[in-house]
Order: sequence, then structure tokens, then C-alpha cells
Amino acid sequence: MKVLVIKTSSMGDVVHALPAVTDMQRHVQGLQVDWLVEAPFAAIPALHPGVRRVIPLGWRKWRKSLFSAGTQALLRAFRADLRAERYDVVLDLQGLLKSVMWTLQARGPSAGYDVRSARERLAGLFYRRTARVPRHTEIQAVERCRRLAAAHLGYAMPATPPEFGIRAPEPGWPVPAASHAVLIPGASRPEKLWPEDRWIGVGRELLARGMTPVVLWGSRDEEAMAQRIAAGCEGLVPPFLTVRGAAGLLGHARQVVGLDTGFTHLAAAFGRPTIGIYCDYEPGLAAVTGSGPVASLGGVGQVPALDDVLRTLSSDRA
Repeated sequence: MKVLVIKTSSMGDVVHALPAVTDMQRHVQGLQVDWLVEAPFAAIPALHPGVRRVIPLGWRKWRKSLFSAGTQALLRAFRADLRAERYDVVLDLQGLLKSVMWTLQARGPSAGYDVRSARERLAGLFYRRTARVPRHTEIQAVERCRRLAAAHLGYAMPATPPEFGIRAPEPGWPVPAASHAVLIPGASRPEKLWPEDRWIGVGRELLARGMTPVVLWGSRDEEAMAQRIAAGCEGLVPPFLTVRGAAGLLGHARQVVGLDTGFTHLAAAFGRPTIGIYCDYEPGLAAVTGSGPVASLGGVGQVPALDDVLRTLSSDRA
């Protein structure tokens, strides 16, 4: 049986879909899983041993020059790659109109959420097969993906905790420290940011516990902020890391503290002790999830205090 998973973005959403692949592999004998994902996040499903082939999508880049000859050539090549195989199920775990667009171009019966369950209700009108997965704050994103996969592949929703099934690669940057923790202070919107002095306070506590703080960044503005935070807590700032390189850094950390970003969710997926800080979003459907000690602090209008984070740090000490 061949299944194509459609979960293209964002990074956190891609991470949340990993346990569904673990479930599918466990309950469907001889299953082959391919995964369509935005190219910048392709390294994440590639870490799962149950994913045979990752099909990278460049839509975020292509839509900026959609009608140019170069982009049209790339789209033709992509469609040929997407349609090179026929699937028994094309499973859209995203439930958006943009994901439906690619689901319908693959070769195989489309499957997804019904109109009452999809994140964008219109998406539910286009699948050949649909299933209802209730949307409310008690069902997190990870569980929604697991339920949808179980419904369409014909097995009972497992009662076991989610297993992300990924192993950390080697760090993309040789950390010059025997033991390190990772801070992730960058975010896509200024409303999500946490005050720099609190990051420094966390870094100093980690240092006191025998861990070298490593401050992760992804843009030039974030790099400057990372340098300021690191200077205040005797931390380190790596060079720019690819997603795979950052995954290695996160997967070998003793502690991770980050904003509500994909890298924070990825750290938790590796089973690392992880604290997610939410300053402008309710954790609800997208709380930090993993097998290690995890916590999601804050919410809309509830910016966590430094003491709240320090009390939540893992008790692990050098």
C-alpha cells in the first residue's frame, strides 16, 4: 500500500504530523509513505525512517514570480515528479485550500477532513473521501493528524502517546561545550517576542546548572538579538544553520527554551526537555508535545514571568 502525505508547512505543523506516520507504519503492513512538503522543511520528514521519499515543493518561492518562464518550467518538473507514482491514498493532513491544490494533482484517491473539521471548510468539499475529526481545544494538532490517518487507513485510533519516530542527526555546528542548552528567542511577529532581559535570566540559570547557553537565530535581526542575549549570559551564537543542522543542535541539547516556533516543537519531538513560551497565542491546539518533560507557558495577554520559566526548567543538573 502506498500513501502520499500532504503536509507542506509550517515547520511546527510538519512536526505535528510525524506521529501519524509512526501509527500508519505500525498498523498497516508493508506500507510505503511519501511526503509532500515545502522545500525548506524537507529535512524534517526525511528524519523519519518510515518515510520512503520526500517530495520538495517550492510554492512559497514560485508564487512570487508565478508566470515567469523559469517558474513555469519548475512547476512542470514538479508536477511530473508528483505524478510519477500512483498512490492508494493521498492523505491531506493540512485541510487548507492550498493543500487541496496539490492533493488533487497527485495520482490517487484524495482523503482529508470533512467540511466541519477542515481548517478551511471549503477544503472539505474537494476530497473523494472525508472523515470528521472534531475541532476544539481538547484535541491538539498532533492528535488530529493521528485521528485522520486512522480513519482513512482503517485502524483504531491508538491509545498510546504520540511517537514522533525521529532521531537527531549530528549537529550542523560542532558545539564547543561539553553540555549545552538552546534558547530560541526569534519569532515571525514582534507580538510573539519575549523580553531580552528574561532570556538573559534563563541563560544565566542554565549556565549555573552547568550548561552552555546556545542562542539560535534565523535572520539578521535575530542574529543581532542572539548576540546581545549571549553576551549577557556567557552564551554562544552559532552561524546560520540549515533545518537539519539546527535539528542536530536541538536533538542533543540538555534543555531547550523557545518561543512558539517550529524549532521549539522539533526539540520536543526529539524528546528533549522543552519549554514553549507563548506571548500572543493560546497553546490549545498547538501546545509543545513530546516524550520528555515539556511545558507550554503563557497565552494571549499572559506573557510568562521569568520566575515561571525558571521554576519549570528541568531539574537535571551537571
